[in-house]
Amino acid sequence: MPSSQVPQALSGVRVLDLSRVLAGPWCTQTLADLGADVIKIERPGSGDDTRAWGPPYLKDADGHDTTEAAYFLGANRNKRSLAVDLSKPEGQAIVRKLAGQVDVLVENFKVGDLARYGLDAQSLLAEHPGLVICSITGFGQTGPYAERAGYDYAVQGMGGLMSVTGERDDLPGGGPQKVGVAVSDLFTGMYATVAILAALRHRDATGQGQLIDMALLDTQLAMLANLGSNYLCSGKAPGRMGNAHQNIVPYQVFEASDGHLILAVGNDRQFAKFCDIAGRPDWATDPRFATNSERVRNRAVLVPQLEEAIRQRPRNDWLAALEAAKVPCGSINSIGEALADPQAQARGAVVPMPHPLTPDLRLIASPMKLSATPVTYRHAPPLLGQHSDELLREAGCSAEEITGWRNNGVIA
Repeated sequence: MPSSQVPQALSGVRVLDLSRVLAGPWCTQTLADLGADVIKIERPGSGDDTRAWGPPYLKDADGHDTTEAAYFLGANRNKRSLAVDLSKPEGQAIVRKLAGQVDVLVENFKVGDLARYGLDAQSLLAEHPGLVICSITGFGQTGPYAERAGYDYAVQGMGGLMSVTGERDDLPGGGPQKVGVAVSDLFTGMYATVAILAALRHRDATGQGQLIDMALLDTQLAMLANLGSNYLCSGKAPGRMGNAHQNIVPYQVFEASDGHLILAVGNDRQFAKFCDIAGRPDWATDPRFATNSERVRNRAVLVPQLEEAIRQRPRNDWLAALEAAKVPCGSINSIGEALADPQAQARGAVVPMPHPLTPDLRLIASPMKLSATPVTYRHAPPLLGQHSDELLREAGCSAEEITGWRNNGVIA
């Protein structure tokens, strides 16, 4: 069945996307992948900040850099771009008109900024009570930090994540580390998606829209998960553990004779199987190591013995034996190796999406696998203002209006 005919879970849902950078665009890309019609509002001339966040840039058919940064491409597929100048009253009127024709509006302006344009939640909900508005900021609409700009890096630090990420302070290379991707942004985008879907269900049942107040810091605190719970239960703040686990042993990186591997023993039965493979069944019956609780308490005694044993054999020998015994383990791949892995290939981890500037654009696929309403890939990440005329015509604007706005710099 052609992708245009595949039933989609959010077919008929329209989203006005006033967000930029990552958290908001990640949310709206997820909605778009599920079938929503997403209208991306961008500044004429420059567009979303991430269009210029390179190199690397997309290469054209001749192998030359274009102006489309890889960063932007990774978070903006399945959207249509309308370039509108919100500083002009005509631009504000266009966006207000569109807000009355959509189900969801997503924005990540600083608290209070959209009120200057008459596009704040209070104004829009008064006019369109069924609208779902999702506002994404660093610190939320309330509290002493509400006026602050919020960035993923700062929030990883403020929200406790960097206190538990990185090598132990007493080891070489110890000290705080951020996570390699902007996880506060990405998690906020995903939580925002869940909240929007819940709000749409409520709207469909009652006709009532609402404001969703999403904050990076709130999300970062929530995603501390078991480590946050560890602190609340014990009163002791977890520290950095490098590649080890706070609550499970052995659950870390080990060095084999020719490279590194991950050993992720999740229960005592798996530990006993590992001990057999290692030729040390006595570890499994040693009272200090027989249960996970005791292994955690005696980590400093057990782990050096494990390190010495694992160093004696090649990595692939360990991985083959552990996988055969169903003991969780894994290699440590580069991104290229990860995407080339047979399992990733079988799952369709990379999708081609021909782009106006090149037929060879490839993107990482959505991980959502729905049997009845699968994700589809309809639109490559748009050029700035690529769909301006098309979207304005759909909104009921005349050719004369569109021409006049373009001549006056309102749209591009």
